[in-house]
Amino acid sequence: MAKFGTLKRKDVKARRAARGSPAPDGFWDRPQLINLIADLLLIFGSAALAYSMVLAAIRLPFFPLRQVVVVHALEKVTPAQIALVANGIAGNFFTVNLEAVRTSLEKQSWVRRASVRRRWPDGIELDLQEQVAAARWQQGAGDMRLVNKQGEVFVAPAFPAQGSLPLFAGPEGSAAEVLARYQAFSALLSAQGRSLREVLLSARQAWQLHLDDGLTLELGRDHANHPIEERLERFSHTYKAVRSRFNNAIGVIDMRYPNGFALRPKNKGNS
Repeated sequence: MAKFGTLKRKDVKARRAARGSPAPDGFWDRPQLINLIADLLLIFGSAALAYSMVLAAIRLPFFPLRQVVVVHALEKVTPAQIALVANGIAGNFFTVNLEAVRTSLEKQSWVRRASVRRRWPDGIELDLQEQVAAARWQQGAGDMRLVNKQGEVFVAPAFPAQGSLPLFAGPEGSAAEVLARYQAFSALLSAQGRSLREVLLSARQAWQLHLDDGLTLELGRDHANHPIEERLERFSHTYKAVRSRFNNAIGVIDMRYPNGFALRPKNKGNS
């Protein structure tokens, strides 16, 4: 009577090899690969568990935000504006969205730049750069804004007293250029004891200046062979003589001529 027994795996491989059939090389026949995958699964599982535990821990009410610290003293930004932003902060010390807080601060009228960081163990720290107004900016009819010292236009709910800042006007995006020209023009006029009240740039890039004594200067457009600064220097050399000769009756001096200028009295209009 024949005996049936269980063949060992290596015997099966040997018999298949003897018959010319290749031995199978399946997944379960590769113990090193199985061990590697098991180790990787263990590592990923442990990492996922640790990450979940950390998330659960920081969401517990153990790290509430209790203070908002402002690094520097502020002149324009009010405590009410800071409180408005602080009241809208969500999360705790770990989960608070610092970028959202920064964005909210920079929406306040007198905040130019804001830096926000965590302050251990229960606060956030605000480092604010305030806007410093250099001039008023006339955007359009009845639309008044401000220009900061960087030449950026911004909106403020309360304006400085009229006359305390010069008035600028120009095409959209030209505020930085107007500010730079204002500074250059002011340096040239200061030698005559005069200051600027208005600097206007037309859509055709023509310049018009209004001085503190009521005089209007038509400078026109800038040209490489007839630059604006040259015209203004020519005005500076003749200003005292013109004012004394015409007894302050001149309202407009047109400097758009290459080698001279034209005068218009006050009663003929200043445009």
